[in-house]
Amino acid sequence: MICGYRFSERWYLLLLLVMPVLAVAQQRVAGRVVCEGKGVKDVVVSCGAATVRTDARGRYVLYPDAAEKFVQISVPSGYKVHCDTTIPRFYKKITTAGNAYDFTLSRNPVDDNKHVFFAQADVQVTSQEDLAAYRKEVVSDMLAHLDTYRGQDVFGIDLGDMVGDTPSLFPDYIHSMAPLNIPFYRAIGNHDMAYWGRSFETSERTFNDYFGPTLFSFNKGKAHYIVLNNNFYVGRDYFYMGYVDERTFRWLQQDLSYVPKGSVVFVMMHIPTQLQKAQQPFVYDYSTIADQTVNAAALHKMLEGYNAHIISGHMHYNLNVVYNDALYEHNTAAACATWWQAPVCLDGTPRGYAVYEVEGNSVKWHYKSAGFDQSHQFRSYYQQSKDTLQVIANVWNYDEKWKVEWLENGELMGAMKPFSGFDPLAYAYCSDKEKIKYDWISPIETTHLFKATLREPGSRVQVRVTDRFGRVYLEEVKKDK
Repeated sequence: MICGYRFSERWYLLLLLVMPVLAVAQQRVAGRVVCEGKGVKDVVVSCGAATVRTDARGRYVLYPDAAEKFVQISVPSGYKVHCDTTIPRFYKKITTAGNAYDFTLSRNPVDDNKHVFFAQADVQVTSQEDLAAYRKEVVSDMLAHLDTYRGQDVFGIDLGDMVGDTPSLFPDYIHSMAPLNIPFYRAIGNHDMAYWGRSFETSERTFNDYFGPTLFSFNKGKAHYIVLNNNFYVGRDYFYMGYVDERTFRWLQQDLSYVPKGSVVFVMMHIPTQLQKAQQPFVYDYSTIADQTVNAAALHKMLEGYNAHIISGHMHYNLNVVYNDALYEHNTAAACATWWQAPVCLDGTPRGYAVYEVEGNSVKWHYKSAGFDQSHQFRSYYQQSKDTLQVIANVWNYDEKWKVEWLENGELMGAMKPFSGFDPLAYAYCSDKEKIKYDWISPIETTHLFKATLREPGSRVQVRVTDRFGRVYLEEVKKDK
């Protein structure tokens, strides 16, 4: 009895010591989601990996880890949230214990089963001059292109690197986008991170202050949208790698559990998952781990069963990777092109942004070159090769379902031959070191080049490109290109 009493007493004392630790390990987060004063049922609310649906009165209760900073809703189809200067307020910062975290939705005045979004990557401003160029070249073009979709539900996605290690420019970047007057959801890029901290967990703090969480989702029509952070800061100087951490996977698993299989799912992130269709052997060098997501296979696995589109940036060139019929990655060219030094990216893609048109389960897309008509989908050149004259075409949004053909004196000559090489215009810009102030800028070889050899010099030559949606683009090759 004495031993039993002492044993029980010791366990009781131990529990008294442990209970405060358990209490601070979690927190209680509760609130309500309403529209026009009435609760909205089945809205997904999350705080880290803790996820729940609202009840019939719009109420929810969560018990997330104490370290979580935000509670957020996955805005349901047919609804909208308030925006502050293009920033959607789908989240609330967790403050004092006992607070109610309530969300107010408004009904979407248009049917969002048909909707459009603009995706820009790597604005990467470092100065007021860059911001002025961004407003003049890109924002003004977006404003004009928005007229094409008047009366439709339109929003934007920024794929990260909004600034170039200059967080002081976040307010000016936000102000520069104000004329667009549409919601813009934002992914964090490596140049948006807070460097010089001791761990990955410290790298989001500045982004959080301006834009909220780096991991969230929302819905439009039948489509589900996910934004995540795959820039893993390693706690040393400014170094990072492409990596999805376990916290993100746990949240993603919960988020996708509410999305029916077969749905269209868009996953937005800064660093590409892969740059080739097949996963390459792992090589432990910085350029490899910083330009791709080292554990991409696990992410691809989680997307099985969905009609998934991964949309990324980071590389300052345009590249499409079709893994299979249900998984497509769009690596988007840079809005800043070559860091505001030239109007084309390292592969010759003009500065611009991507446009996606979604209706039900159907998705179409095109690349919109800033300052050009929507029909500007390739650039053609003459190029002398030994004793022959060739025509070169750079088709920057190409994938294997496109056709690239050529005509000589009105006669269809057939398909042009794909090859890997440098875009002539990008090569010329990057070689002019008097105009390019960053000496590390160099063109890259691209695989979306095509060539054909003329039968007769002086012939009239046209290039005809047909995209995967059957849209045809025809251009006569000019001598001065």
